[in-house]
Amino acid sequence: MSQPGDPYPNQPQQPYGEQPAPQQGGGHPPAGQPYGAPGAAPLPPAPKKSKTGKIVLIVLAVVLVLCCGGGAITWFAVKDDVSDAVEATNTRVTAPATLAGRPKATQPELQAAVDTMIAQMKSTVQNETSTAGAFYGDMAKKNLVMIAAASGLLADPKKELDAAFTSTDLTMSNVAAVDPGPLGGEARCGDSESEGTKLGICAWADKGSLGMIVMYFKTGAQAKAEFVTMRGQIEQRS
Repeated sequence: MSQPGDPYPNQPQQPYGEQPAPQQGGGHPPAGQPYGAPGAAPLPPAPKKSKTGKIVLIVLAVVLVLCCGGGAITWFAVKDDVSDAVEATNTRVTAPATLAGRPKATQPELQAAVDTMIAQMKSTVQNETSTAGAFYGDMAKKNLVMIAAASGLLADPKKELDAAFTSTDLTMSNVAAVDPGPLGGEARCGDSESEGTKLGICAWADKGSLGMIVMYFKTGAQAKAEFVTMRGQIEQRS
């Protein structure tokens, strides 16, 4: 029965000393129990740490190998063989839309690394006629490939290839000469590792270009199997 002055005259009254039954869907939790428990949705798992930072570090190491080579690279006009000079002059490198069936990767972090790579090649290589850098494939599927190349009139391809594979920025093993393909010159492939990631690396040098192909999570033998195809899509002669 309601009493005069009762603010809720139509609500049933609880006997003195009894506590009202808890209401569904609201109210404060019992003392010591966090809000939302029990029955609360679990917290989402912490996001996996991206490997992109590691990939970028490897990019910088590879660019140092390719472009600096101990500071040995010098591009200048070839004077001793006219045919070589003409062929070299007509050589260009490019980053194709796809590489051996892999689409070009477009993640912002990887593109930023490519921009850094190309800027460093342009500032280091003297008198280059073209540069190329790109990533292809899918990092999540462990099918990522990086290319870095420059064209120009190169006096001593063997010397530059030696410098690329003896740089201290990447430790190479199992390095061996491989078939350079129809474009000629010299080529080698080998194994490396950086930041705990396995790398299969192939590089080529001829009178008109120097380039490197890096297959992440692969061996040098696996890189060798696709090297000629990839080089033929990167290096072009008119």
